[in-house]
Amino acid sequence: QVALVESGGGPVQAGGSLRLSCVVSGRTSVNYAMGWFRQAPGKEREFVAALSWSGSRSNYADFVKGRFTISRDNAKNTLYLQMTSLKVEDTAVYYCAAHDGGSAIATLTGYDYWGQGTQVIVSA
Repeated sequence: QVALVESGGGPVQAGGSLRLSCVVSGRTSVNYAMGWFRQAPGKEREFVAALSWSGSRSNYADFVKGRFTISRDNAKNTLYLQMTSLKVEDTAVYYCAAHDGGSAIATLTGYDYWGQGTQVIVSA
């Protein structure tokens, strides 16, 4: 059993920054690749960023390149998403996800484990 718990969301003004965290608990002995997805009201869940188990390979959606940075601390079983230059259109529930395939994949269906999400609200 694997559990993912996100935190760090909240309200922020456009142009501001937030750092999301995702703690993995349970079967942490597996080398999980992890990712961040988001879902805005009325829209489908979409890929944001992913990171391989080692942290050597990352993958970003075009709309966050240069603004968001994904990282992880395996000693703490924690995944991060540093978000800067936030835009109103970044408003969404952000979810972290994990899979044991090792690669930084962007495919939603490739992930086996999901957190409950943390809300990010960006105001103009």
